[in-house]
Amino acid sequence: MAKQNNTKENNTKPIVNENEDNAKAMPFAKTNYILVLIGIALIALGMILMIGGGSDNPDVFNPKMFDFQHITLAPILVLIGFVVEIVAIFWKQKK
Repeated sequence: MAKQNNTKENNTKPIVNENEDNAKAMPFAKTNYILVLIGIALIALGMILMIGGGSDNPDVFNPKMFDFQHITLAPILVLIGFVVEIVAIFWKQKK
């Protein structure tokens, strides 16, 4: 059988691929950006809490350098901030 050339125009609309629409959309939603800002704030707070505890005179020991705030609380806040950042990147809005 020979191929038939169809000279009639096909009046159907082109099929729109949903993936193309999703590719044009923003990669993150408003929730993602809010989570990123919360993560940055937690990391910054943890870094600020690590500041201090030193001594002006290097010959004098200051035990405040080894208190709960500097050794435990601040690193935990920084780690929580990084976890929030990872969650913010992978967070997918439910449709």
